[in-house]
Amino acid sequence: MPSTNVPHFVNNRFMELSSILEPERPPKTDKAAILVDAVRMVTQLRGEAQKLKDSISSLHDRIKELKAEKNELRDEKQRLKAEKEKLEQQLKAMNSQPSFMPPAPAFPAAFATAQGQVPGNKLVPFFGYPGVAMWQFMPPASVDTSEDHVLRPPVA
Repeated sequence: MPSTNVPHFVNNRFMELSSILEPERPPKTDKAAILVDAVRMVTQLRGEAQKLKDSISSLHDRIKELKAEKNELRDEKQRLKAEKEKLEQQLKAMNSQPSFMPPAPAFPAAFATAQGQVPGNKLVPFFGYPGVAMWQFMPPASVDTSEDHVLRPPVA
């Protein structure tokens, strides 16, 4: 008696597997075709799972790279903040030192007219910068004079 239930149970399981593999179609009765479809589906799912694992792995690597870059940027930000504070302190120190150049005198209207300006016009000649050396703000390559004789030969 138990042997007659086993084929019926197996047939029901194959029918159930067939309806799971292709729910939109009527269940197949050919056991070999059902097994081929099941193997194909398992292979396809394994391939998709492997692709997802690879994708997750690459995303984890990208996260590590971005975290490292974030830490580098944070360090650079701290360095720049410290440099900014240092420059502000230097600027305060320069501004607190007495200037060796006297303030520019008021220019008479006669001087303005001699320069071709209308008296009362706001254009006033500017003679120089008061006590601040401007070369320090230039890039080092521009200040370097060691190659001047090659780059700019003397004019006869």
